[in-house]
Amino acid sequence: MPVMQHVPLGNSGLNVSRLCLGTMTFGFQVDEATSRTILDKAANGGITFLDTADGYPLGGSLATVGRTEEIVGRWLRGQRHDYVVATKCFMPMGTKPWDMGNSRRHIMDSIDASLKRLGTDFIDLYQLHFDDPSVPLDETLQALDDIVRSGKVRYVGCSNFLAYRLATALGRSDVRAVVRFVSIQPRYNLLFREFERELFPLCAQEGIGVIPYNPIAGGLLSGKHDRTKPPEEGTRFTLGFAGKMYQDRYWHDTVFDTVDELVKLADAAGVALPTLAVAWTLRNPVITSPIIGASKPEQLDATLAALDYTIDDDLATALDDLTAGYRRGDAPR
Repeated sequence: MPVMQHVPLGNSGLNVSRLCLGTMTFGFQVDEATSRTILDKAANGGITFLDTADGYPLGGSLATVGRTEEIVGRWLRGQRHDYVVATKCFMPMGTKPWDMGNSRRHIMDSIDASLKRLGTDFIDLYQLHFDDPSVPLDETLQALDDIVRSGKVRYVGCSNFLAYRLATALGRSDVRAVVRFVSIQPRYNLLFREFERELFPLCAQEGIGVIPYNPIAGGLLSGKHDRTKPPEEGTRFTLGFAGKMYQDRYWHDTVFDTVDELVKLADAAGVALPTLAVAWTLRNPVITSPIIGASKPEQLDATLAALDYTIDDDLATALDDLTAGYRRGDAPR
């Protein structure tokens, strides 16, 4: 079993495991019994950093929101202080216009609801799931500052922010002397590298931890999908409303062409493609802790193995050359 490292989350004093377990499949794609088995497997592999969100499970509806936090909360009973727990707010949690977004009202409602579902009196890392241009950043940051001062939250971060909005938020925090983001969650993998251009240099300069999601591109970098057939049921590509989103992201002939070449590189190196894909994200010095997920516990074997796999310079160059178009944003579709 690979030995898990713990590293600081950006410039904060919070140490997190080098890999993070994402839980967005729990409660819809994955039932509770399997979710608990996945959590056990991750814990046995040394993962102590868990990421969830109030709007999960992915692909569900207003009837299922909060279910993932409840599953994680039940699993955490009796061992809460052994883990760093991250969750998020923004997603619609009801039918009223104030039941979503980054307003003070929604943040105050959401933190209390998440604490209850997770069965804890504090959240280690509370994140804005998406940017909300309809709400002044000052209002959002003040609300986050207040819940940190209340003791309900220890650190705050964001997800899916563009570089200019993250920079603006950091500047407003500094000017107003309120809590500052310590981390960001962007999408990042061999098939989506655009944030290397502006967001990642900003994070390096400002000491922001980077917790990338989709390191194996929703499973496409498993190499198991067949472009000649419809997406397989039960995978990320058919998961409720999220299925179309994942197909739009990755289900394209040119992307499959790239995956075919990546499979060849992985085979030549004698490594599973998911291991190679996660190891590639870990190789970037700006990355703190990639978020790995699973719909079956055995899927974690390949991603956990990335901790012990070192990509040599020749392979790194080949990977970079093959996927350069996904960095510039001009890869053909």
